[in-house]
Amino acid sequence: MTQNQPKERIEKLRELINDYRYHYHVLDESTMSEAAADSLKHELSQLESQHPELVTADSPTQRVAGKALDKFKKVTHKIPMISLNDVFNRDEIEAWVRRMDKILPGKQHEFLCDIKMDGLACALVYEDGRLVQAVTRGDSKVGEDVTMNVRTIENVPLTLRENQKYAHVLRGRTEIRGEIVMYKNDFARLNAQRERQGEPLFKNPRNLAAGTIRQLDPKLVASRPLHFVGYDVLRDNPSDVSSNAIGYDIMNEVGITTSRQTRILSSLDQVMEYVDEVNGTRGKLAFNTDGLVIKVNDRDQYEKLGVVGKTPRGAVAYKFAAEEATTIVKDIVISIGRTGAATPVAVFDPVDIAGTTVQHASLHNADEIARKDIRVGDTVIIFKAGDIIPQVERVLDELRPNGAKVFDYPKELARQYPELEFERPEGEAVYRVKGASGPLLLKRALEHFASKGALDIDTLGEKNVVALVDANLVKDLADIYQLTKTQLLSLDRFADISAQKLIDAIAAKTEPELERFVYGLGIRHVGVQTAIDLVNHFGSLDSLAHATVDHLRSVDGVGEVVAESVLAWFADEDNIAMLAKFDELGVKPYYEKKSGKLNGKSFVITGTLESMGRDDAAEKIRALGGTFQTSVGKDTDYLVAGGNIGESKRKKAESYGTAIINEAEFLELL
Repeated sequence: MTQNQPKERIEKLRELINDYRYHYHVLDESTMSEAAADSLKHELSQLESQHPELVTADSPTQRVAGKALDKFKKVTHKIPMISLNDVFNRDEIEAWVRRMDKILPGKQHEFLCDIKMDGLACALVYEDGRLVQAVTRGDSKVGEDVTMNVRTIENVPLTLRENQKYAHVLRGRTEIRGEIVMYKNDFARLNAQRERQGEPLFKNPRNLAAGTIRQLDPKLVASRPLHFVGYDVLRDNPSDVSSNAIGYDIMNEVGITTSRQTRILSSLDQVMEYVDEVNGTRGKLAFNTDGLVIKVNDRDQYEKLGVVGKTPRGAVAYKFAAEEATTIVKDIVISIGRTGAATPVAVFDPVDIAGTTVQHASLHNADEIARKDIRVGDTVIIFKAGDIIPQVERVLDELRPNGAKVFDYPKELARQYPELEFERPEGEAVYRVKGASGPLLLKRALEHFASKGALDIDTLGEKNVVALVDANLVKDLADIYQLTKTQLLSLDRFADISAQKLIDAIAAKTEPELERFVYGLGIRHVGVQTAIDLVNHFGSLDSLAHATVDHLRSVDGVGEVVAESVLAWFADEDNIAMLAKFDELGVKPYYEKKSGKLNGKSFVITGTLESMGRDDAAEKIRALGGTFQTSVGKDTDYLVAGGNIGESKRKKAESYGTAIINEAEFLELL
């Protein structure tokens, strides 16, 4: 190369690498593979090492430079990095707008809405387009100089991108404000790596991002995948940025990454629609967010509104419902899943997390309870994994009540399921029902689901159930609704007519009565009458699924054991997934309150009836609004005496004042 050739090559390499960085981080598109970009960076590094006189501070190779610091230098912000007032609902947003209208009467407001980042606030200062300083928010007036650390962040341009549209931004002082964040996927990968290495896991992306930037060694910072996401542009001349929307446009043009979630909206209705939209989809964003920032778009209006205390009048932060909360563990119940696995569930006082009321969370297995040392009576921090599944993050040991006992898993299994034996296979974390495999339990469950008292699915008897499960065509109860005739014909048991008959029988039960459906689910301790009582009380599957233990106990005939069994069933993740599958496959149980001449009347049948079986009699009683009971109690109105009635039942009925009628009298009532 001639003397000028290395310089020209270096300049072209820098330009190409910076162009790749801009397209990758700002436009979310790639002009070349990451491997190709790394190759270019390597060549640039080699050339600069051969020609150190050509190295410049804004070269892509100079992101990690210098030794570890002893401490961070304090820096006073030219304009304070003030925080925003929080709002939580439409009424509070409307009140905010009314306050602005008092100061600027008659002005129409246009709003800029953007995601509120969950990271570390930071200001980047550029002089004539080159990064000269990065300062944390600090106490809003004074922050810390973290320039060396921020230079290591790949998506922070060391030199602003040249452009004709905003050429003036490359002259003089330009300050870009934003958040330093760690994307969720990067955080997960980092924690997975630490787990493999036996190192303690980081708590959350926000804390890790903030803690990383405050490390004194830039090389450590460079090893962690951080991103800067801009939300504001400040210039000495306010007319350079006449609206917040223009500020975002400037950032996109000069190479600053933004959230790509910004909206310009002209009414509060539109603002609230956007709030709901983001709240519903925020789990899919690359980064964590706890709300939206809503600003007056016009910067002149924004400045005239001024500041009250430490917050601007022209902007608010709309906060979504909390994603973490504390509550007290009232009990730990154990659910038996479709595979025979015994899964512990923490039951606690209802608490609102991410907009929904949560009252139980899976504890996964005995090891998880022991690792977190969760005990009945403990105050725990609850969060929603992926904004969906409630989990116990940790116990607040400081609030543990005196006498709280370590949870004895084998002892609790014996107490809650005295009729079953359990074993923990070697190498597994889960206790399972002894002598009952997953397929065997599924066969029993499916027979019950299809039985006469439940969905009454014609031709889905024991032998056909066995054939379907053994052929792996059915893995849970909901799977029967996606069986095809072709699948059935592949089994020895089915010919054309029998296959079609079963398909038709299943299709006829896509809208079952809710009480039959609940009974068919096979919830432990929930018989036909209990299913009816629960359904009559709650009126819908969703209400039943989200009922508290106390609410369940308030149902006549439902005690502590039944209430905990119902709650545990609806807390089991396999069951939750199965109910979702039922819904996706178009199975819609319906509730219709039974009414008729037997409303409010309770019956017990004893002995043999000549005109019908006991199940048929029970069905007729319920169809007319009556209650069928299995034993005489104080609330029993009629004891129907068939053949061979026992003397003890007669005496018990007489002692309670229960009317004793014969079969003919019963038929007359019907």
